[in-house]
Amino acid sequence: MQPLTEQLIEQGLAGRILTERQLDRVIGGSPAKRYGLVNRAMQSAELIRLQRGLYVLADRFRHAPPEPFALAQALVPGSYVSFETALAHQGWIPEAVRVTASVTPGRKSRSIDHPRFGTFTYSPLATNRGHFLELVERRQIMQQTMLLAEPIRALMDLVCLRKMKWQGMNLLLEGLRIDGELLHGTTVQQLRTLAAVYKQERVGHFLRSLQHELGRD
Repeated sequence: MQPLTEQLIEQGLAGRILTERQLDRVIGGSPAKRYGLVNRAMQSAELIRLQRGLYVLADRFRHAPPEPFALAQALVPGSYVSFETALAHQGWIPEAVRVTASVTPGRKSRSIDHPRFGTFTYSPLATNRGHFLELVERRQIMQQTMLLAEPIRALMDLVCLRKMKWQGMNLLLEGLRIDGELLHGTTVQQLRTLAAVYKQERVGHFLRSLQHELGRD
């Protein structure tokens, strides 16, 4: 086992997503020392680089493998998991989703393909200031923290992203294969909260139509 791996385990950091700053604190000394220890750990396949300045220990040194949703947030800080990824995770659509899709607070779309952990996509949405994280929950799975959109927020994020127009419930139930029973569990308060989130009037009309169809007027 490499010295850096031993230090990370001893300090209780084996399950963390590690930044260069954290590695600096663990290793100490000069940049050259840090570079050497990090490189040796990577060459031994004990330390895996996610992207520049971001690492995780190999699975054999962890209690649980890295959670994709936690990785998504670490790769692009401030983002949250949404769209079909959140809908599938919470049982609103039956299909498995291979890509971890998130909403980013930035202005540009981005895709990150990692050979080990898969594909992560990030899409910006036109939201009103101060409402970016409405109906977004902070969750912890196996001591890994992540931000995840509630299902109705993930659905409306998808509507906003795809510039969808209201075409009746069939669009949701048959087109997107949304679980109708779960959709009907949406509350008036959730719909009212979402009405303040998006800038486009098209999304507002979609929400009002959905609210009427659900009998939440």
